[in-house]
Amino acid sequence: MTPPATALTTTAGLAPYDAVLLFSFGGPNGPDDVLPFLRNVTAGKGIPDERLAEVAEHYHHFGGRSPINEQNLALQAALRSELDRRGLDVPVVWGNRNWEPYTRDALAELHAAGAQRAVALVTSAYSSYSGCRQYRENLWSSLDALSVQVGAPEGTHLVDVDKCRSYFNHPGFVQANTDAVVEAYAGFDADAAWPRLVFVTHSIPETMEEASVVAGASYREQHLDVARSVAAAASERLGREVEWDLAYCSRSGPPSQPWLEPDVNDHLEALSAAGTTSVVLAPIGFVSDHMEVAFDLDTEALETAAELGMTAVRADSVGVREPFVRGLVDLLLERAAIARADDAGEPRPAQETVGALPPFRSICAPGCCRQRAGVDSGLPAACSEDPWS
Repeated sequence: MTPPATALTTTAGLAPYDAVLLFSFGGPNGPDDVLPFLRNVTAGKGIPDERLAEVAEHYHHFGGRSPINEQNLALQAALRSELDRRGLDVPVVWGNRNWEPYTRDALAELHAAGAQRAVALVTSAYSSYSGCRQYRENLWSSLDALSVQVGAPEGTHLVDVDKCRSYFNHPGFVQANTDAVVEAYAGFDADAAWPRLVFVTHSIPETMEEASVVAGASYREQHLDVARSVAAAASERLGREVEWDLAYCSRSGPPSQPWLEPDVNDHLEALSAAGTTSVVLAPIGFVSDHMEVAFDLDTEALETAAELGMTAVRADSVGVREPFVRGLVDLLLERAAIARADDAGEPRPAQETVGALPPFRSICAPGCCRQRAGVDSGLPAACSEDPWS
């Protein structure tokens, strides 16, 4: 694994960018927010409130409040600290697709502060419709809404916003996940049966998986690449080979719609039947311990393991671990260097990666990451060579 740069900073700083947008999913802040939040998440899908009420119980299990908002605030503060450490004095604002503060609120804050060109960090490391294009569609519609809000001409975008590439194979993300896995193994007796490592990510429909390959490798292939890198690095540090699998959680579609499998609970049952007595669950598909981790892993999966008589330890997500935060700022600087090169018509700089896959694009290809391969959503998406395809 190539080690990440420890203090990547240039004399040009983040130019041409004068602001950073931390761009996330959002979550309810209390019980009264839960159903409206879920309506936002599922808008246009025709899901009745009765079905949403079932999902809402996941949030009510934790008092109706998602942990994601505090985690985003912590990440915003950590980014601010790392930027300050490197002498990079730009505002960092936070906006969400699905709840307050909304993306349009963050953009309005940037516009009011005089920002003209911002760079966005999405709190999703992987490329798929739900992890990339849906954010870019929301960004476009939010820029349109800002123009209406301030009375600008129709179609005018008052802040230019670029995005950093999907960073699943960036050294900082891989190192932070490796550190978390190694720490999770520390509680096990090295002379006893070695736990199996189960990487976990959010499942998506198979149609979305098929469409995601336009980005350069499919959603599943991206995760397998990270898993191989983390497992190899962890094995080297632990001095013992770690056997691993990839499983999924948080399926929400109808039974008739195929989603990526195996579900983590089904996989635990299969491992137990094969004689596995202990596991480490590593949430490599998530950047923080939000609801899918808190409920699907810390509640359901750990309960399944206990019922099976398995010892299960959950590794941390990358959260605000130093390698991850440092890596995000490296990504901001990398994106700024790419923008400067493009503006000057010069060759782009090299980009750091770990694993077998190349760096993904920061300006997405036409037709990238649709919900279904070859099917146009009819919604424009920002940060693309062709926003309408």
